[in-house]
Amino acid sequence: MRVMEAIKVALDAIWAHKLRSFLTLLGVIIGVATVILVVMGIEGFNAYFNDRIADLGANAFAVRKFGFITSWEDFIKQNKRNKDITFDDLRAILENPRRHYVRDAAAEVTTIGQVKYGAQTLQDVRITGVSFNMGEIDRLGIAEGRYLTREEEERSRAVCIVGADIVKEFFPSVDPLGREIRIAGLPFRIVGVAEEQGTIFGQPQDNFVIIPISTFRKVFSTRRSIGIRVAATSADDIPRAVDEVRMVLRARRHLKYDEEDNFGIITAEAINSFREKMLGTIQMATIGLASISLLVGGIVIMNIMLVSVTERTREIGIRKSVGARRHDILLQFLSESVTLAMIGGAIGILLAYGLGKLAAALFEVRMELPVDWTVLAVAIAGSVGLISGVYPAYKAARLDPVEALRAE
Repeated sequence: MRVMEAIKVALDAIWAHKLRSFLTLLGVIIGVATVILVVMGIEGFNAYFNDRIADLGANAFAVRKFGFITSWEDFIKQNKRNKDITFDDLRAILENPRRHYVRDAAAEVTTIGQVKYGAQTLQDVRITGVSFNMGEIDRLGIAEGRYLTREEEERSRAVCIVGADIVKEFFPSVDPLGREIRIAGLPFRIVGVAEEQGTIFGQPQDNFVIIPISTFRKVFSTRRSIGIRVAATSADDIPRAVDEVRMVLRARRHLKYDEEDNFGIITAEAINSFREKMLGTIQMATIGLASISLLVGGIVIMNIMLVSVTERTREIGIRKSVGARRHDILLQFLSESVTLAMIGGAIGILLAYGLGKLAAALFEVRMELPVDWTVLAVAIAGSVGLISGVYPAYKAARLDPVEALRAE
């Protein structure tokens, strides 16, 4: 029996029992769809982290009260131990007499509030106060107007830069520059419009305003920890710049050599390390779940193939009586098992692709079908079918034609 003929016979047998075949394939479908969906999600997650790394700037890193928080216990620990980052810390970094690799540093602090223009109100707007030199450190592009100036920070001017969402909501058809919006009930003049950043995992990135940090402190007088964005002299000098900043902050906090930092330093390397740790956990969990699904799918396929052999005993006897050899019967049932599993793999891939595109549309994230993993998933599905079909095919091939013809 030729391979193509065996596949045709297999497809006819599968089509003759459509519902049973579909139910048989559920384990394979779920296993393959799980793997593909998670890989699509991981690639989108990687794109998100790459954007976060890019936001730091090519030569920059951040100093925060908290580092990466990986669990609730970690948060409690850091919340008890870590101290606020202050303007005195910023001054100490800039005035460090041993400063060689820190090119510049700027402060930032953020809150959430409402912004008004006339009778219109936007809720949950990210309001950030920054040092005037933040524009030389971060990667925020200005589409219209300009960045904040030293004079505006020194005099606590009521000026602001707005994100694209603010412009779309308040000024859809007019030039926003020079117009006044109200932040925390106070009028602020727009001097700049930031370039559109879009969304990340469905979260808008353009719903923000930026004001001078001195103005922020007057408007929002509540004491709060600041963040510091530090620019190194070059990308290669970031590790040395981190060491300079770490030594300054540890000295200010009188930490002993064996005590942990009570502040967080976030670098591209730290982000990558955090990403690898998270993705490693996700991948292990996915492999475990997919393996269980595929194992169950393989067992179900084997059982159904054994049932099929029993149901078609007389057919096998007839085929042998007219000249079919053992390897013809073996090929027939192996082909059916492999074809069945690969159909399940194909359905799983299509299901994952559809769900991925739905997630991409709902959350505005990038979800692309990974070609390499798709090929691997099909190969694994075929292997599951092959392994599951060996025993039933062997059993069918060894049937005695005389005994088989007597079967009812």
